[in-house]
Order: sequence, then structure tokens, then C-alpha cells
Amino acid sequence: MDPDERYADYDGLAWFYNRYWGSLFLGRGLPILERLFLSFLPAGARILDLCCGTGQMAAALVARGYHVTGLDGSEEMLRFARLNAPTVEFRLADARAFTLPPVYHGAISTFDSLNHVMTLEDLRQVFQNVLAALQPGGVWLFDLNMEEGYRARWRGTSARVEADHVIIDRTRFDGDTKIGRSDTTMFRLEAEGWRRADLVLLQRCYSEDEIRSGLEKSGFGESSTFDAERDLDWTGHVGRTFFRARRV
Repeated sequence: MDPDERYADYDGLAWFYNRYWGSLFLGRGLPILERLFLSFLPAGARILDLCCGTGQMAAALVARGYHVTGLDGSEEMLRFARLNAPTVEFRLADARAFTLPPVYHGAISTFDSLNHVMTLEDLRQVFQNVLAALQPGGVWLFDLNMEEGYRARWRGTSARVEADHVIIDRTRFDGDTKIGRSDTTMFRLEAEGWRRADLVLLQRCYSEDEIRSGLEKSGFGESSTFDAERDLDWTGHVGRTFFRARRV
């Protein structure tokens, strides 16, 4: 696969993502998945974990008896995922351009992964790809950062300094373009000395109406939305919304 056709830029972030963020969503996110998603699936269901990152969620689902396929556009993310969840089938593919047979009872994309899809047209293509991979009645659950969340959280600098690594992240949100930008600088102490890497990541903020319309136009049935703070009691996650839809 041509690296330009997938999210290869995320390879440089993989070590830090695995170390600090891969499990960050699990503590509160997994109970939400159990409530909004897993409760609608049969025992031993087949689940597609789209934009699976370094595989911590896939590992947790396998531990609960589900059969999981993980898909991600970063080869380095998947290298860690195969270590974290060795029994999971992982595939290198772009969420905007994959084809799977309609064998899955459900599909998920967690931790605002789909905000990294930068156009509404591409996001609708993701929805269509997921729809084609689901069995009739299959459930599709994903979460997104909404504008309220970007305005609350994407507006400053954070840093982590350890003896052998440093990461500095500067975020900002443009309310006119609806684009969030993260400029990340990473240092790691390796055998030959300190190595520096710089990475720019972008996210797109979509409205609830855009998401609902995109799901409908992609062929999904009626969708439901759940605000993380107001509906799911997830304190500190203002502006995070979960969307659930079914293949009719």
C-alpha cells in the first residue's frame, strides 16, 4: 500500500501513543461500550475495531470473548497492537479505502479517531465502508470531539518530561475553518543519543447534523447520540459525543 493512501504520519507517534494514550480511553470508555454497543451483540460476536491504534481496546474485547479484527492506517501502531493483542487479526488499511465481507455483528471507532478524517466526503466513505462490512442489523458506534470540546481543550501547551523521553504538544482550534491543529515535538533517548521528531496532526470538527446526514446518506438507519458528560456521566469529557447507528 502506498503510504500516501493511509495515515502513515502517525507512525512517528506510535511509541508515545502506546505508552500514554492507548489505554487512556479504556477505563471509562469500555463501560460505555458495554452499555451502548456490546449489550446489542450476541455472545462471541465478530467486531471490527476501526482505527484501532495500538490495540488496547481490541485486547479488552477479546478478553470478553469477542472475535475482533483491528484496522489502522499506521504500520507502527499495528506493530504495537500485535504485541498488545496477539490473538487479534490486524490489517493495515485506510479507513477511507477498505473492503471487508459483511460478516461483522458490530463496528467501533473510539477515542475521536474519525475526527482525523478531514472532509465530510471522506467521512461518508468511511461510513459506507463500515456499512458494507456489517451484517444486517449490525451496530456501528463511534465517538467524536464536537466544537464544545475543541474550544474547551484545544487551546494550549502540555508537556511530559521523563529521563529518557520528552513530549511537547501545542494545540489550537480555528472556529472559522473548524480545524484543530496539534504540533507535537518528541525526544527519545536511544543508543546513539537523543532523537527528535516533529509531527503536525489535524482534526476536523463536524456538527451533529452533518454526522446524522452522513450516516443516513451512507445507508444507515436512524442514529442515536449520547453526550459523554450529560448522558453518560463521563466528567471531564465535555464536547465528546457518541453516535450509534444500525445497518437496516
